Amino acid sequence: MGLSWMAWTWQTGAFFGVIALLLIGMSLWEMKDPGGNPRRGVLGLDTTRGDRLFITLLGSAYINLAWLAILGPSLGWAMVLCLVYAVLVFRYV
Repeated sequence: MGLSWMAWTWQTGAFFGVIALLLIGMSLWEMKDPGGNPRRGVLGLDTTRGDRLFITLLGSAYINLAWLAILGPSLGWAMVLCLVYAVLVFRYV
């Protein structure tokens, strides 16, 4: 049974592939350096690595949706914005 009925594109496959790689990378990081002690960020929340990854993925989804709604389907710069956002979340949240 093929996946053609889902109308997947290479971008969709890349999207899910990147999320899978992020989860594998976070698992390997946790095995190498267990604990990931929670830390209090600028929002006053105690977050672990997994929490920060989730916040990053959720925020990136909203950034891309807002970009699509306001500026259209060219998501190159939205991706750059998402990477900057990810660095900020992992550094300060």
